[in-house]
Amino acid sequence: MLKTKVSYVVVSEEDDGQRVDNFLINKMKGMPRTRVYRLLRKGEVRVNKKRAEPSYRLQAGDSVRLPPVHLPEKGVQAAPSRQTESLLADRILFEDEHLLIINKPSGMSVHAGSTVRVGVIEALKHMYPKLPNLELAHRLDSETSGCLVLAKKKRILRELHTLLREGKMTKVYWALTKGHWKRSELHVDLPLHKDYRDGGKHVVEVNRAGKESQTIFKVIKEFEDASLVEARLLTGRTHQIRVHAAHQQHPIAGDDRYGDAEFNKLARQRGLKRMFLHARSIDFTLPSLNQRITVEAPLDIELERGLAGFGSD
Repeated sequence: MLKTKVSYVVVSEEDDGQRVDNFLINKMKGMPRTRVYRLLRKGEVRVNKKRAEPSYRLQAGDSVRLPPVHLPEKGVQAAPSRQTESLLADRILFEDEHLLIINKPSGMSVHAGSTVRVGVIEALKHMYPKLPNLELAHRLDSETSGCLVLAKKKRILRELHTLLREGKMTKVYWALTKGHWKRSELHVDLPLHKDYRDGGKHVVEVNRAGKESQTIFKVIKEFEDASLVEARLLTGRTHQIRVHAAHQQHPIAGDDRYGDAEFNKLARQRGLKRMFLHARSIDFTLPSLNQRITVEAPLDIELERGLAGFGSD
């Protein structure tokens, strides 16, 4: 491990508009994300001599204080297996000179961490060595499959972040949930608070002190004891769909963190071996190119089997 010294970085025009947490993750390569967020919470990272929230967007000319930390010695970046490369190559939904959109597989983290050797972004950077600025535009939970957008250029990344921040990117998810929904339950407007527990793990809860969070659910198909629903995010909070669905007493099948143990057991008996949450489609327009992008990710075979297990009618 290498011990760094206190340093100060002036934000360039290239990084203008970037969230400070993403900026730090890029500057402190190899450091677990949980540690980065801990540094921010404790105020060890300062922007213009003041504490900064993870969501703070840097401006060109900002001075960022980087505290002394232990970082792993630089070595050869862990390479993805050929199987992983082949899997991701087969799941590309859209690609041009500006964007890459994949159907992220369930069970694969979007980035490496203390317990993950290679994530989606590390694998794709290895597959695209001539694209040094390839970056995630947003994230998906490890267990969630579906549309994941990456930008090939920093200018496009900033544009995507602006669309997300202004609610101009439509993301639609499909989820298999417990029971049948009432019309009054479909629009969920409940604030969410992220609570960090020992070890850096976080749990998201409905809490008045949390951030505004809205999800619109729509029933696609009803089964005897479950419903396939569409979920549209009006805000983009961590675990938002999972927590909102569980709070409405309609937890997602296979959700081990917020779900219902008996319903999860029933889902496994009917052939569902993973959480049924899938980023079904994404729709947005890049203003600088006047280009509309609409992409849909097909359901994985595991999810098709799960639906079949609950009955096709």
